[in-house]
Amino acid sequence: MEKICNFLKEAGVYYLATVEGGQPRVRPFGTAHMFEGKLYIQTGKVKAVSKQIAENPRVEICAFKDGVWLRVAGELAEDDRVEAKKSMLDAYSNLRAMYDENDGNTQVLYFKSGVATFSSFAAPNEVFEF
Repeated sequence: MEKICNFLKEAGVYYLATVEGGQPRVRPFGTAHMFEGKLYIQTGKVKAVSKQIAENPRVEICAFKDGVWLRVAGELAEDDRVEAKKSMLDAYSNLRAMYDENDGNTQVLYFKSGVATFSSFAAPNEVFEF
């Protein structure tokens, strides 16, 4: 999981895909954080992406860096604990201008299960199931 999280952080931006009424929705994200051995992302509960994940927690993310791309397909679960939110916001202090662990809007989600695939044109795929 550390390798996956580090790649996402180094890429800076990854794209998260959800589904809304059968229509794929993709948007850029920038948070990737390890907490208690799990890969976490962050959003706001008022956003459409939060509602889409609540309806269908199966998502996919994709990032690209230095000729390698990473796809992570899996199922997200919300962690509503203050400790999880605080850990994320401490790691991404720039988010504190918009979010607080006690604001009722901050949402952190972790990959409950999934498959991560590192790919490139120069090497065989590396696949990790978690």
